[in-house]
Parts: sequence; structure tokens; C-alpha cells
Amino acid sequence: MYSSENEMNFNLEVLFVLLSYLIGSIPVGYLLTKFYTGKNILKMGSGNVGSTNVGRVAGRKIALITQLLDMSKGFLPVAFYLYFTEDKKIESVISVYVLALAAIIGHDVSIFLKFKGGKGVNTTLGASVLIAPFSVFISVAVYFIVKMRFKYVSLGSMILGISLPFTELIFHGFTSTFYYLMFCMALIILMHRKNIVRLLHNQELSS
Repeated sequence: MYSSENEMNFNLEVLFVLLSYLIGSIPVGYLLTKFYTGKNILKMGSGNVGSTNVGRVAGRKIALITQLLDMSKGFLPVAFYLYFTEDKKIESVISVYVLALAAIIGHDVSIFLKFKGGKGVNTTLGASVLIAPFSVFISVAVYFIVKMRFKYVSLGSMILGISLPFTELIFHGFTSTFYYLMFCMALIILMHRKNIVRLLHNQELSS
């Protein structure tokens, strides 16, 4: 009976992970830009579906909506998961970090866009705010400082990604959350690899 119950919980959590990936995969920026402007954002600006490129193509209002919804794609799966596991409605088998990463990866490589997507910064923040709130808020502050100083969203985003695990390390040491945030950092840097090349050649689009 115990083994059967564990198997059922495992199957339920695998379903949660798949749903988290699918929620993360919803191409909010693409859909909103298409709906309000009729334009295919994949073929405009940087070709990215994140809020920065949405702002360039569809304006600040649509960019803000995109940003909030992209954050929600990470926040909601984690929030629901924590609610169910912390109240012991199900026994946790799969880590909350796996669920959070599923949403982030969904945004980065969306099944609905033939595995194209965004850079994952907003979804990472949404997914991580309940897991590591202090690290998230500090990193967002660092992002704004870098962006105001250098005028590049991409640079600010990469510094944000780097500051997430190192803020966690400074204040809490080598925790499971630190390793999760290291993975998030690696994803953010990976998704910004073309931006790094443009920054090095002084060809990057400013904010």
C-alpha cells in the first residue's frame, strides 16, 4: 500500500513538472504582439519573445503585460506546488527546484515555438521569488543599477543571473537553493550568448 501510494505521488509530481513546462512554454510575448500589432516578433528586433523585444515592437504597455505574465508562468506552478506539499496534501518526491526549472526551460525552449523562446529572466524571477526571495530582490536591484549605468538590458540581465547564486552563497552558504540558482545562472548566460558576442563587438541594441 505504501509503495502504491508513493508511486501515485510520483506520477502526480511528474504530471506537475510536465504542466509546469507547458505553462512556461506559453509564448506570451509572441501572442500579445501578434494580437495587438499583427507582427511576428520572431522576425523583428532581436527575434526574442521576451518583454524587452516586445517593447521595441509593440510598445511599453504590451511589454509590461508580457513581463508580468512571464513572471507568472514561473510563480504560479511553484506556488501551487508549495501549497500542496507544505500542507502535506501530497508527499514530496520531486524537488520544487525541478518544477521551477521546468517552467524556465519551457519559456526558453517553447514547444509551441518549435523550441525557440525567450531568455528566461522574468520566468526565473517568478519561479525563484518564493524559493529565494532575498536573492531575487537583491539581484533585481543590481539589475537596475547595471542597466542605468550601461544602458544594456542584456548586460543587466546577465549580471542579475550571476548575482542570484552568489547572493545566496554569501548569506546562506552552499545550500540546495544555491545549486538551483547556479543552474538558473547558466541558463541565463547560455540564452544570452548572442548578446555577449554583440556586446564584445559594440553592436548590442540598447534599452
